[in-house]
Order: sequence, then C-alpha cells, then structure tokens
Amino acid sequence: MGDRWHVEVDRRVCIGSGMCVNVAPGSFALDSARQAHPSAPDLDANEKVLEAAEGCPVEAIAITLTGGGETVFPRDD
Repeated sequence: MGDRWHVEVDRRVCIGSGMCVNVAPGSFALDSARQAHPSAPDLDANEKVLEAAEGCPVEAIAITLTGGGETVFPRDD
C-alpha cells in the first residue's frame, strides 16, 4: 500500500466491543472506560486496520490519508 493513514475513533459512538483490538492487535487498544483508540494516530496503511474499520459494529472508526485528508473509510459509495 505505501500510504500513511490517520486513524480516529469517535468515542461518542464507540461501544467498546473490542472487535478492532482483536482484528488489528497493536493498532488499537481499549482504555479503562472500554473505549477504543488507535495505538498511534498516524500509521502505515494496512489491511487489518481497514478490516477493523469495516467491521466496527457502530462505524466509529474513520481513516484518512495523512497529510491530504482524503477519506479512506468510510467510503461514500
């Protein structure tokens, strides 16, 4: 992939299912309130992070290209 992504979790929407942590270990973590957050806000693009965003039961994960801000997920289609 080669791109860098900026990953955000909308903590107002996150229900703490932990699915993102299970799908992309090391890229997401749950805090003491069971709210997900990315381990680092900017990271190398990878399929597991995209899979976690696509599988989030409440669509709380947003991914944009670092620098340009172009949306990677959620897609507008």
